[in-house]
Amino acid sequence: MLFLMKPLFPTYIVPVSSPLPHFRSPFHLMDFPPLKPISKSSLAQNHDLPVSTTSLSPISPQPILPSSPSLPASPKSIPNTVSSSSPSLSLPSLSSSTALPSLPPSEFSPSSTDSPHPSVELPASHATSSMSSCSLPLSPVSSLPPSLQPPRRIHPMITRSQVGTRKPRVLPSLLATGADIREPKTFKQACQFSEWRSAMVDEFLALLKNNTWSLVPRPSTVNVVGSKWVYRIKQKADGSIERFKAHLVAQGFTQQQSIDYDDTFSPVVKPVNIRTVLALAVMYSWPIHQLDVKNAFLHGRLSKVVYMSQPPGFIDPQYPDYVCRLNRALYGLKQAPRAWFQRFASFLFTRGFSQARSDSSMFLYHSNGAMAILLLYVDDIVLTASTTMLLHAIISLLKSEFLMTDLGQLNYFLGISVSFNSDGLFLSQSKYTHELLERSGMLDCKPVVTPMAPKAKLFSTDGPAYSDPAFYRSIVGALQYLTFTRPDIAFAVGQVCQHMHAPTHNHFTAVKRILRYLKGTLNYGLQLFRNSSLSLHMFTDADWAGCVDTRRSISGFCLFLGNSLISWSSKKQNTVARSSAEAEYCAIANAVAEVLWVRQLLSELHVFLHSPPMVYCDNISAIYMSLNPVQHQRTKHIEIDIHFVRERVASGIICIQYVPSSAQRADVLTKALSSALFRSQRSNLSVLCSPAQIAGG
Repeated sequence: MLFLMKPLFPTYIVPVSSPLPHFRSPFHLMDFPPLKPISKSSLAQNHDLPVSTTSLSPISPQPILPSSPSLPASPKSIPNTVSSSSPSLSLPSLSSSTALPSLPPSEFSPSSTDSPHPSVELPASHATSSMSSCSLPLSPVSSLPPSLQPPRRIHPMITRSQVGTRKPRVLPSLLATGADIREPKTFKQACQFSEWRSAMVDEFLALLKNNTWSLVPRPSTVNVVGSKWVYRIKQKADGSIERFKAHLVAQGFTQQQSIDYDDTFSPVVKPVNIRTVLALAVMYSWPIHQLDVKNAFLHGRLSKVVYMSQPPGFIDPQYPDYVCRLNRALYGLKQAPRAWFQRFASFLFTRGFSQARSDSSMFLYHSNGAMAILLLYVDDIVLTASTTMLLHAIISLLKSEFLMTDLGQLNYFLGISVSFNSDGLFLSQSKYTHELLERSGMLDCKPVVTPMAPKAKLFSTDGPAYSDPAFYRSIVGALQYLTFTRPDIAFAVGQVCQHMHAPTHNHFTAVKRILRYLKGTLNYGLQLFRNSSLSLHMFTDADWAGCVDTRRSISGFCLFLGNSLISWSSKKQNTVARSSAEAEYCAIANAVAEVLWVRQLLSELHVFLHSPPMVYCDNISAIYMSLNPVQHQRTKHIEIDIHFVRERVASGIICIQYVPSSAQRADVLTKALSSALFRSQRSNLSVLCSPAQIAGG
């Protein structure tokens, strides 16, 4: 004997050869008492006939009859009113055979193995009444002969299905529970909470609204990429939750080059340009706004045909075997960032914007003496303009073409907190630093006053191998991003970065010292000053053979726009220097290249310097080589760099001047210093404690 468990969902047939035990259905049906034993002889001639048992479901199903001329044998024979080339996209309310009905949290646990993709309910306005069209046309029970009608319920229990009532399903709220909120890793985990379900529904409806895909029969000779839900908690600058975000992403790692995609490169604005524009905006008292583009990648247009599997939990029940032919780019595709950038840039070009030659992600607008600067980092935008009217006009223009949110005055961008004060603008990553300390288990560590012990050296084979290289790389990679506002740790981070391929315990000890230093300077950041002059001055320095493994030298420079630090570097040189003068001169060449690039950027922004950029060096021999056309046996192998610097000096584009070592601000970028000297150098780099922290302390 067979029983149909529930209509509209995947049909599960349960063979019955004995009285059914008291059990709880995996579909979250209510508990039912044992049924009266059924005589085997009553259906002896109808072993293949399923009999409906209404006590197994709160909705009484209709019995499925054997194949007959009057009934279609399969759904394929049902007339289909929807074109197979472009099926309706308004059927997202329930999944097909890969999805279970929505479960309440008490039933929904990782131990459940009923289905990998429970379904997510959509608002009624987006559901469809045509779902039943994919089911077989069933005859009513009364039309059956008496001998084939299902047995009537004989027990006295009254169920909710008999009286037509349903118990409302209430999902727990993450915000109401007060528990530690974590980002789920799987679709199944996310379905337990209402916030993530709502986020998935919002994302899915946005995809449908943008006509992201069309459901088509699965081609037999194409590559179909998978799909997955990714969850993120977007936080405010103070650490509070702003909103829950769910992104449907394509599994781009299954794409095939030249078949699914071609070029993938997409630029983002450079950190030095962000700091330069912010420094100028503060000096000119320009308004600065930030904008967030919603579903940015959906605006991109694909040059290749890409097929993707239907989203987990939102599989069309009428077409479970169909796939999504993407009409637009989607997160996860290798070419999606490039498609979005090209779409955004082409729109700006048609509206009179120009692209900066020094940075492809910087867009400039000039009109009647007014000017606007737009910086794009994937889907985050920083916009500043010389007038408030022009700024709001550009925001309205962008909103007319793209779905975006004006977040108001810049306060939190790319994990960087931006606060305005009487001196100008303060950039800090305190929240990011706190999260890094927590993730590394160093939140309660004892602080130290320097990020690296004075005169410390790291060897490649220094001690036994570290047990968790992946964790080492993760922490060091996070420290690299922290140098966006913390030049005081640039040298120490550069040293531990050289051993990512084979870290040792001593290397990780050096990493922990950096974290201990950050613990004591949690509220420090970079100050950009309002009262500043339009001048560029660069400090450059180098050690000699500082790397004990390769004997290469470490170059360092720091570039100031007025009093504001906008660019810095601590980097190992590409070649081995044969003298300290040679190492210093190579450092000058790298610094001059940076100065010329920033100078070109300023000219594009219509910022004209009062005097040529100044480059300060504490090595007289290196300065002499840059000023005089002398060559001898010890310098002929660096002739190209000599001519590069010498030509700029001769033409008056830059000036090189001597500075004593005690006033060399780049010294902290080339070596580990003592605590007293380090504090002085840190202050010279405008790395200060938060003004709000000082006022509150």
